[in-house]
Amino acid sequence: MQISQLFDQLNSKKFTKLLTQTVALGLGAIVLFSSANANAAEQVVLKYGTFQGQISVQELTQFTETGKTTPTLRAYLQAAQQDPALARKALKAPIKADAAFLNSLLSSWAGPVLVSQIGEVVHPPGGQLNQEALRSALSASIQQKGEVTLLGAIQNYPNTSVELEGDRLIGVYERLSNLAELL
Repeated sequence: MQISQLFDQLNSKKFTKLLTQTVALGLGAIVLFSSANANAAEQVVLKYGTFQGQISVQELTQFTETGKTTPTLRAYLQAAQQDPALARKALKAPIKADAAFLNSLLSSWAGPVLVSQIGEVVHPPGGQLNQEALRSALSASIQQKGEVTLLGAIQNYPNTSVELEGDRLIGVYERLSNLAELL
């Protein structure tokens, strides 16, 4: 008798509604957590003077972390006459410090200067720097890795596409390196 009562309860509308809501909630959570970086850049437009090419952030990350280039990235670097080792070094060179200190630095008078420096190299397509978007990308990079890098700014930029000014990369890298030594 108890088994038949259990089946009757399972067939009730309340249970069906509860089951539907639970499944919907579970699917929503899966979508939310699998796309946690959905607002981050996915494509990078590499610019070297008049030369322009597009690669994925994933390709650029792989290159920066391992030194391995895809055929497309290798062709772009050759066409731009860019030294891959130097470009890689510039993309991953960190400004390391305590995360709270770096975030307070971003909020201080020096924040706009730092953002402008990085904004010379990393910005949305069209070249118009969005200070708030870049500040948010830098803050996310600090939260994740406890440092500021050009790659971190690219990975966390809140736009689907970002431009990387390759011909300015080394100059900005040198200025950021000097700043990092002061911290």
